[in-house]
Amino acid sequence: MKPFLETSIEFLAGVGTERAKLLREEFGIRTYNDLLYHFPFRYVDKTQFHQINSIQSDDADIQLRGRITAVRTVGQARGQRLVADFTDGTGVIELVWFKGIKWVKPKLLPNIDYVVFGKPSNYKGSYNMVHPEFETVEAQQKRVSNALVAVYPSTEKAKEKHLDSKGIARLMNTLVSQLPGKGHIAELYGPEFRQKNHLVSREEAFINVHFPRDTESLKKARFRLKFDELFFIQLRLLKLKLINQNKFQGAVFAEVGELVNRFYTECLPFDLTEAQKRVVREIRHDLGSGKQMSRLLQGDVGSGKTIVALMSMLLAVDNGYQAALMAPTEILAEQHFATITKFLAKLNLHIALLTGSTKTAERKVLHEQLRTGEIHILIGTHALIEDVVQFHKLGLVIVDEQHRFGVQQRAKLWLKGNDGEVPHMLIMTATPIPRTLAMTVYGDLDTSVIDELPPGRKPIKTLHRFDSARQKIFDFMRQEIALGRQVYVVYPLISESEKLDFKHLEDGYESIVRDFPQPQYQVSILHGKMKADQKDYEMQRFKEGKTHIMVSTTVIEVGVDVPNASVMVIESAERFGLSQLHQLRGRVGRGAEQSYCILMTGYALGQEARTRMETMVRTNDGFEIAEVDMRLRGPGDIQGTQQSGKPIFQITNLSKDGQILQLARNAAVELLSDDPELEKRENALTKHYLIQEMKNRPNWARVS
Repeated sequence: MKPFLETSIEFLAGVGTERAKLLREEFGIRTYNDLLYHFPFRYVDKTQFHQINSIQSDDADIQLRGRITAVRTVGQARGQRLVADFTDGTGVIELVWFKGIKWVKPKLLPNIDYVVFGKPSNYKGSYNMVHPEFETVEAQQKRVSNALVAVYPSTEKAKEKHLDSKGIARLMNTLVSQLPGKGHIAELYGPEFRQKNHLVSREEAFINVHFPRDTESLKKARFRLKFDELFFIQLRLLKLKLINQNKFQGAVFAEVGELVNRFYTECLPFDLTEAQKRVVREIRHDLGSGKQMSRLLQGDVGSGKTIVALMSMLLAVDNGYQAALMAPTEILAEQHFATITKFLAKLNLHIALLTGSTKTAERKVLHEQLRTGEIHILIGTHALIEDVVQFHKLGLVIVDEQHRFGVQQRAKLWLKGNDGEVPHMLIMTATPIPRTLAMTVYGDLDTSVIDELPPGRKPIKTLHRFDSARQKIFDFMRQEIALGRQVYVVYPLISESEKLDFKHLEDGYESIVRDFPQPQYQVSILHGKMKADQKDYEMQRFKEGKTHIMVSTTVIEVGVDVPNASVMVIESAERFGLSQLHQLRGRVGRGAEQSYCILMTGYALGQEARTRMETMVRTNDGFEIAEVDMRLRGPGDIQGTQQSGKPIFQITNLSKDGQILQLARNAAVELLSDDPELEKRENALTKHYLIQEMKNRPNWARVS
């Protein structure tokens, strides 16, 4: 027999076949359990009753208790409205309906006590309430609770079938009234664990999140349900970490050999920052531990992650292994190849580049040299994950800008070790990840952060200007070019099939060419529809200083390094997310000169766009920007791949619930320290639920 909560939603009183279809299509609600997880997004306090004679014009929603003294229909046909006079003994207010008159009118009965709820408005000196909620006092008292009233998310389509917030609340009442004391909601923890972490029972949490007795019971219910979501994510990640540490042995890179030492003394043209030194020590410790390294390296744009990656690869080669670095674009792969080749020129190492543009004849030679071990370091794009690419002895994999790759792609590279040996994994990102998000997505990885810029770098000055200031901006660009600097002008091209945006880029290019005529000025253009060799040609001209201005889409967003470029103008900046704006800004400020980022927008900015512009002008701190970005947009698909079923978070808000996340992680660490296999009797419920969770979610985190 099916558990009660797995019953199909159509069997709940008040649903039926037609509404069940609507609940499935609009909200993904298929079972009683799904309905239970359809959480309110806010609550209205209905413990307070106003008196009609004390109503103020600025009152928000209020609640009244009284009787209907008269009902009348006013006007004709489409202009018709239903009006009811409502009194509580202190005064009279008109209740008005323009829609649903046939449905509402029969329910307005004299000499019955009603509770009405809505926003009062002043019309010609007297108050009315348009389309109020109303029910009899008797009906209100029969509900599970009548203190704080839940407001549920709905849709226009659902509202047409009376599945607005109130309609959903009625169904929820039918369901929740069948729960108390029946054992339908299974507990997930032993009593001692619940007591230690101040958790109300799971049954109590579900009842009070939908029908809270009071503010305190709601607070405890929400804490419990958020804790559950976060605790099992952390427990799952930490358990995977334990499993993988025991299952996968990493090669021991015990030798800090000649290559690392020579690079440090002969090839490095500057001193490492203290942050870089700290991260190198952390990586060296991992690589010498005998455990397989899985480390996330976060560092803002220009913080020097490439040098850390390079030293890690030399450590692998010193110990007889090969290393691979995978980048998301050909431009970035080629840049890594050029940078690393230049740095290692004195060390006589074989470094190879493999991208989609590598010719067939070259590929054959490269594949052979890779298999024999002749190639020490391979740099490339997703071409690295093709089955034909076989390593002689792969010891270290570095994935740059990991969020650009699908998890399956990353997994394929991770599985290219030999004889069952799993290569060490270093994941790099220049996109700062908020602490709460990093703990949730990468909870099974060790994390390193490079949190200081190399000496001599000046913070980029960011300015927000409206379109009317364009000629002044052009004058400023001319001044910078006269000083020998170069300029990026970036246009949004959200999708390469959007002709309007594509035209926007072309129009922008034509406008720049008009204002910066040849032969005095040279202008490049770069966008995603160009062939690879055209892109390379234009990028090369800009890097060599042969062109003054690069008019581009966001293809220059990641990793392109032109130290002489000092100005970044971002057109229609309001159309970019904060994270993307920060990445784009990071293309300048890579030399010793003062650099500028100018955000161009129209005057009609929404509040969110304004916040983005203000944040960019205020700070260069990528982590602060990432926190604001998450607050504005939410955490997104935090698992790195879209899973089937409901979102991973249904009640938690990562940008606000960091404290609960920390408590949940601490509780998971403590539990696994005491009982790594969850074999103790008091942890049986937790283990059972965790097994279900791990069955339902693929182990993507391990290769993120």
